[in-house]
Amino acid sequence: MASTSDVVTSNGFYGVPGPHLPGDSVEAGRPRVVIAMPADVERAVLPPEVAADLGRVAEVSPARIRESFTSTEAAAALADAEVLLTGWNTPKVTTETVARAPRLRAIVHTAGTVRTFIEEEVLRTVTVCSQAHANAVPVAEYTFAAVVMASKQAFRLRERLRRERRGRDLRELPELGTYRTTIGLVGASRVGRLVLERLRSLDVRLLLHDPYLTVDEAHALGAELVDLETLMTSSRVVSLHAPLLPDTVGMITRELLAAMPDGGTFINTARGAIVDHSALIDECTSGRLQAVLDVTHPEPLPPDSPLFDLDNVFLTPHISGSLGNEVARLGTAAVAEVARIARGEPLRSVVEPHLIGRLA
Repeated sequence: MASTSDVVTSNGFYGVPGPHLPGDSVEAGRPRVVIAMPADVERAVLPPEVAADLGRVAEVSPARIRESFTSTEAAAALADAEVLLTGWNTPKVTTETVARAPRLRAIVHTAGTVRTFIEEEVLRTVTVCSQAHANAVPVAEYTFAAVVMASKQAFRLRERLRRERRGRDLRELPELGTYRTTIGLVGASRVGRLVLERLRSLDVRLLLHDPYLTVDEAHALGAELVDLETLMTSSRVVSLHAPLLPDTVGMITRELLAAMPDGGTFINTARGAIVDHSALIDECTSGRLQAVLDVTHPEPLPPDSPLFDLDNVFLTPHISGSLGNEVARLGTAAVAEVARIARGEPLRSVVEPHLIGRLA
């Protein structure tokens, strides 16, 4: 398993930001950290042992910014802030916010995407890093498990066993398992790369579609680079790892789903809107495809969605990302970045401004 402090560089469409930008090195010394996130988020990402680690490498301001950067209390905290530690539901960070923090060295985000709360121009004025690489780990674990279980048709057969309460008949199970099957991944994202790393332990053929990746780069990941139609046509299991962007909405079309082999499995841990959900419902309702869906469109599904009742569809309520005890991994990765700031070292998970249009 890749360390959560490691970042794989890529110039692919769904790729990972490089480890640092020129000039990202910062002066050594215990930085003054201001925590800007709701109290419940802070408790989750900074449990006592992680908070103690933060206190050992930085001077943590007693002030907290919970709801707004414009209050008098927030202004006083920003005036001394060298590092802004953010999380889920952090208030919007604008260029005006940064202007109120003249000593600011970096914004260290304890979660994945920064698109939802940081103005793009901020990325050009201050170093910003996220822990998307750490959040990718449980998604990759979930996906790998889904590939193996779906290849065994475990989800469908569980429902049949519960309904019919009879043993297996090997004559009814001609194609089970991953051995020498073809698995296709759409997107060489952080998650996609970690999934490929895990799938290389299996005796399978790996196909990869990423329009900004080279053949050699895909080969280095253990996969064959193919166009999307070839991947969908050739793969017994297809797993989606693309970001939701204007160009990817509806990218998995009715025609592409129809091109999948009979009995194939479609796995989605990315975003529901990337898929033509009406077409996916039709394919699953017919019984031709099975699906493992941690995300849907809309999300949550309406109560009358047929997907709830299909034996060949395994639904989970968007649980593949960091939850429960996994959230502390994000805080640990963020504290490691603060420690690099304290040591004057380059950060490893900088969000590069020129890639923001391709990141989730």
